[in-house]
Amino acid sequence: MKAAWYEKKGAAREVLKVGEQPEPRPAPGEVRVRVRVSAVNPSDTKSRSGLRVKEMPFPLVIPHQDGAGEIDAVGEGVDPGRIGERVWVYEANLGRPFGTAAQYTTVPAHKAVWLPDDVGFDAGACLGIPVMTAHRCVHADGSVSGRTVLVQGGAGAVGYYAVQIARLGGAARVIATVSRDEQAARALEAGADAVVNRKTENVVERIREMCGAEAPIDRVIEVAFGANLADDIALLKPGGVIATYASDAVPEPTLPFWSMLAKDLCVRFVLVYAMSEQAHDDAVRWITDALVAGRLRHQVFRTFPLDEIAAAHEATESMSNVGKVLVGID
Repeated sequence: MKAAWYEKKGAAREVLKVGEQPEPRPAPGEVRVRVRVSAVNPSDTKSRSGLRVKEMPFPLVIPHQDGAGEIDAVGEGVDPGRIGERVWVYEANLGRPFGTAAQYTTVPAHKAVWLPDDVGFDAGACLGIPVMTAHRCVHADGSVSGRTVLVQGGAGAVGYYAVQIARLGGAARVIATVSRDEQAARALEAGADAVVNRKTENVVERIREMCGAEAPIDRVIEVAFGANLADDIALLKPGGVIATYASDAVPEPTLPFWSMLAKDLCVRFVLVYAMSEQAHDDAVRWITDALVAGRLRHQVFRTFPLDEIAAAHEATESMSNVGKVLVGID
């Protein structure tokens, strides 16, 4: 099969190779998926670059957690009726050497989820890590119905879905922060009631002005925990929650204990790879219902051919593009 892989960590163009690899066979309890579209997540590029873990987990790694395609073979104990089923795949690379950047991948059967016929493979590949993360951030600490939700980075891979999930969850008001006009348009498209440009506006002052309250926010969905912590604390109501999934700019933030204690705040750390089975199942059910109802929007920046996977990784790492980076698998 045609695949992309790396045998050492480093820059995309230095370590990624494209060529032939043996086709995998599904083990008991697994399915094999003929991948049509593979998605590039930031965690994929960080794993490849060795940003936090320098050692190779396996001698050879085919990257990417998410993708979409059709089941073409099943292992022992899996219903053979699933052969031919259109599916989206999540966490294909978690604890395993072979992800979705190949013509075929194998995953535990429950990680290949039915994809409705009217949902394209490009949309299916966008799901997985971003939507499951967004679902957990929005819903882990109870209903957002009637509440005011702030999505920091509302046009990002997770933030774009978090805006939609909060809106569909009945939030009274969803406010998104962005850093440029193109992102503002996407956040509004996703369903945000208002957008604040953190590059040109004072986030705290602007949100207080538009909400008419000193501390109007019930829940924050946070992409830059350390960088935005002071703003979040200032804006949160007593008993509010920060649900955060990233802190790249300030990777080791200092917690202002007393100011957080004074408001009885909660910080929810969300890592999709460490979420409970129940949290995964809840997200899968929500995603399936939303897809069937046609309620989810998706944003794609560009689909690269597999031969240009290094460029796809660079496009993801640049953080300058709006929308998901995908890789088409011929």
